[in-house]
Amino acid sequence: MTPTPDVRASLAGRFVVLGVAGGIAAYKAVEVCRQLVDAGVHVAPVLTADAQRFVGPLTFTAVASEPARVDLFDAPEPMPHTHLGQHADLVLVAPATASLLAKAAAGIGDDLLTATLLATRAPVLLAPAMHTEMWEHPAVRANVATLTGRGVALVGPDRGHLAGGDTGPGRLAEPDAILTAAARVLGAAADLAGLSILVTAGGTREAIDPVRFVGNRSSGKMGHAVADAAARRGARVTLVTTVDRAEPPGVAEVVRVETAAEMEAAVMSRAATQDVIVMAAAVADFRPKAPSATKTKKEDGPPEIVLEPTHDFLVDLGATKPPGQVLVGFAAETADLVANATDKLRRKQLDVIVGNDVAQPDAGFEVDTNRAVLCTADGAVEELPLMSKTAVAGAILDTIAQLHSR
Repeated sequence: MTPTPDVRASLAGRFVVLGVAGGIAAYKAVEVCRQLVDAGVHVAPVLTADAQRFVGPLTFTAVASEPARVDLFDAPEPMPHTHLGQHADLVLVAPATASLLAKAAAGIGDDLLTATLLATRAPVLLAPAMHTEMWEHPAVRANVATLTGRGVALVGPDRGHLAGGDTGPGRLAEPDAILTAAARVLGAAADLAGLSILVTAGGTREAIDPVRFVGNRSSGKMGHAVADAAARRGARVTLVTTVDRAEPPGVAEVVRVETAAEMEAAVMSRAATQDVIVMAAAVADFRPKAPSATKTKKEDGPPEIVLEPTHDFLVDLGATKPPGQVLVGFAAETADLVANATDKLRRKQLDVIVGNDVAQPDAGFEVDTNRAVLCTADGAVEELPLMSKTAVAGAILDTIAQLHSR
């Protein structure tokens, strides 16, 4: 079976690094390579040492766009892994063995293929293939969860006849399915190109005195995941954040703030030029009315702290939203999630709201996973299962891309 004309057209002109790991399914990668080339893809094959036990590099050289590479230290370029990683539109590994998954999850780069996986910012698509018992092993499942949590895409494995004569999950996906998945990943990777997206992240801190503050439990993980995913999908991203986390690669501008007022100033001064604003930050609703200029001493007794409301500038964003801009809010709730989230969406004139029940131990603040509900202004409600915040970020951006294309 060959890929459809739409798939072939979406792949044409792309640069794909085709990694081949050492499993019996390596012979099928030759057909994947041929179909990619037939679709107009420039294919650079990279074989591991174990892959060469099943199929030779000359075979790939004969059908690919350039000679197969097999060694980190014996290549035309002095640093082939960075050359490939920087030029790739996609790194596709088929088959991806249990060993390859483990190395990728652990960040081990001890050969050309694994070093290329570390050296690229291109999307990565893995096509696992191994025996059923290996695929179902807890260590392999944990490695898969780690990789998908970082945004790595998977295709397969399929259920079918395996080496050794038995049947079960672990069979390499068919070449046409791999090409279709590659087209989907590449399409997602570029669907936000040309858009300016502002993302807020973290919880604001409102001073009680120079030492203490009123804050919340937001870690900034969700906002940083959205910023990272948006940059990977081609957007020009501005991240306004309160947390001391590493800057996501590819983000154009990072603005560090601390208080609600500082975040308001950073966002409102940039809002009119943004195509999308994602307000993932947990902005304080109240702040001390009269913060002390000096540290409050314990021996003076408990201070009386009078709070005043902060300005809800999300309301201003909704009221002054320019035509075509997509405005996304978040609702951290402990009860009546959909009702409270949709009420906030309506009152603040949002296009999308992401609701999550922070009373759940595996969702909300500080953890790496989330259970979210996406509500849109047209009344649609999408309940997402438990997934990584990276995956939630992808779902949010999918919704934004659909809205912006209307």
